[in-house]
Amino acid sequence: MKREARAGWSAWAYALTWLSWSVLLLQQLADVWVLQAPWIIWLGKLLPLLIFLPGMLKDNLRSYIWLCFVCLLYFMALVERLFALPGSWPDIIGIVAVVVLFTAAMFYVRWRARELRTIVERQTGAGE
Repeated sequence: MKREARAGWSAWAYALTWLSWSVLLLQQLADVWVLQAPWIIWLGKLLPLLIFLPGMLKDNLRSYIWLCFVCLLYFMALVERLFALPGSWPDIIGIVAVVVLFTAAMFYVRWRARELRTIVERQTGAGE
C-alpha cells in the first residue's frame, strides 16, 4: 500500500515531532561536545535517538511509539541534571524538547493511525 500524504493535525504533529527530535539530538550532541566525553558516552547519548531514524523516515508508527518510550529515559536523565545544575539552559532546552517530542509523537501516532484506517476503509468500501 502506498503511503498517503499527511493532512490536518497529523501534519502538524509530524513537523513538531521532527523539530523537537532535531533539537533534542543537537542538545545531546552539544552536551557531549562541551563535556569532551569519551566515545562510549557519545554512543550512549546519541544512539538511542538515531536508532529510530530509519523507521521515522519510513513513517513506521511503531518507531514513533518506541521513540516515546526512549524519551522517558532522556526525561529522567535531564530532570536529574536539572536538580544537580539548576538553571542550566542546555538542560532546560533538552527537557522542553523531550516533553514536546513525547507529546507530538504520541499525537502523531494517534492521528496518523486514524488517517490510515480511514484510507483503508475507503479503499475496501470502494472495492466492494
